[in-house]
Amino acid sequence: MSNLTLLIPAHKEAEALPEFLKELEKYEYKKLIVLQKEDVETIEAIKNFKGIEIFTQNRRGYGNALIEGINSIQTEFFCIINADGSMDPSYLNQMLNKCQGIDFVYTSRYLKNGGSDDDNLITFIGNKVFSKLGQIFFDLNISDILYTYVLGKTKSAQNLFLNYGDFRICVELPIKTHRKRYKYSSLPSKERKRIGGVKKVNAIKDGFLILLAMIFLYFNKKKN
Repeated sequence: MSNLTLLIPAHKEAEALPEFLKELEKYEYKKLIVLQKEDVETIEAIKNFKGIEIFTQNRRGYGNALIEGINSIQTEFFCIINADGSMDPSYLNQMLNKCQGIDFVYTSRYLKNGGSDDDNLITFIGNKVFSKLGQIFFDLNISDILYTYVLGKTKSAQNLFLNYGDFRICVELPIKTHRKRYKYSSLPSKERKRIGGVKKVNAIKDGFLILLAMIFLYFNKKKN
């Protein structure tokens, strides 16, 4: 039995997810799809796939999909990998090997040999700004704070007691990792174009909420 579960949050990914699951068939890891029960189109699109588990989240939002998914995982390791196919699974073995002896591996599109086919000017600048704020105010050794292609130890993630039910979880995860004094590292990753569908992130609205979350987390020094 695999000691790694791929945590795949999905929201209206009926076009992309079936194609991505076909690609993932060659990886002998557990696959947990987390989505809302109202997302019948996506559920219908993947119902015939073997070797997957569908988890219906109780609360809406990307962050809640991750929180509820992480809390339900039984394997030693988990990896967040989005349903749109933009996160390249060819890095999984390298990430898992790198996570031996540490708690989390964060991938980065901005390290040497990394890159992105999905970034535009606004998201590129936003990612750079938020990553720099993370380095300055939280002493994070992370160059791509908003990228949630993350592999880690399941129990360590469960002990972070994550709260944000939306995209603010992108910054909450590494900040709480650092405050818990967990060991973490980074490796470069190339982000691909999404297979289909549309982005779920609103760069302006979600960027503003993420900024507020970082301000709150900065003044709230508690580890949990």
